[in-house]
Amino acid sequence: MGLMKVFSGSEILALALQQKIEAAGVETEIKNNIQSARMSGFPNLDSAVEVFIQETDFAKANPVIEEFRLSI
Repeated sequence: MGLMKVFSGSEILALALQQKIEAAGVETEIKNNIQSARMSGFPNLDSAVEVFIQETDFAKANPVIEEFRLSI
């Protein structure tokens, strides 16, 4: 299996969700498109920070993700 994106948005919200998912025992990956665009010299206001998890961890992480989405 591979990685699946579970969130895309502001850096603050992405980091908050990452913390909650990892507290549930699921490892996450962060892709910061804002920093990538800035480093390449092409700042893009539409860029976002994305949170990824392993597809096999979705069942464990989904309740945390849904609770987070309802709270924002």
